[in-house]
Amino acid sequence: MALFKKRTAGKPGEWYYCLKHGKVEEGPECPAKDRFGPYASRAEAEHAMETARERNEEWETDPKWHDKSASGDDGPA
Repeated sequence: MALFKKRTAGKPGEWYYCLKHGKVEEGPECPAKDRFGPYASRAEAEHAMETARERNEEWETDPKWHDKSASGDDGPA
């Protein structure tokens, strides 16, 4: 008896963005390592890359994550 069942179909209304194929999927068609989601709507999934870029920029410019060290050195470039 298998401990884990392989889930091949998503729940109704789950949308994913496949990074490998660059397309929106209803339910997970591709492996988890190749997708973002789940999203509540197709429109949210269609904008997954834009959302990721915005979040990355927020993180990169967040002063909490880029504190200067006590010596005043920012560390490796």
